[in-house]
Amino acid sequence: MVGPGPGGGAAPLENANPLIYRRSGERPVTAREEDDELPDSIDDREIFDLIRSINDPEHPLTLEELNVVEQVRVKVNDAESTVAVEFTPTIPHCSMATLIGLSIKVKLIRSLPERFKVDVHITPGTHASEHAVNKQLADKERVAAALENSHLLEVVNQCLSARS
Repeated sequence: MVGPGPGGGAAPLENANPLIYRRSGERPVTAREEDDELPDSIDDREIFDLIRSINDPEHPLTLEELNVVEQVRVKVNDAESTVAVEFTPTIPHCSMATLIGLSIKVKLIRSLPERFKVDVHITPGTHASEHAVNKQLADKERVAAALENSHLLEVVNQCLSARS
């Protein structure tokens, strides 16, 4: 999200001309998924489908279009109730990395059954403050405190809302 800069004007974008990637197609629904008699397991693609349309806080683009999230970086173990998502900021000094990670985490927490443990972290070697951001995202108390901040929650909700 771009806010007022030091002089009251708009702050410059950190990555004014990001590369834009093609969205992958929608996943076809299988007969197994339509069968109400069979248990519905959660897989990598289902998680990717939940997070791919999250809006970037700085650009009118989705995380998928910016290649911040990719299906190959989503790992689900339904039997052990774990979900791990690696995301790749568009630039190594992206100040929005924590906000992006928080948006992914909130989307998954809101969407998945409570039994799931959600781990969201930066793709190794892609961000200057990778360790610090990952530590914040892994700390339940810090995540809860961030979501108690009404301004921050509003920004996260904007990232999660559908664009018109």
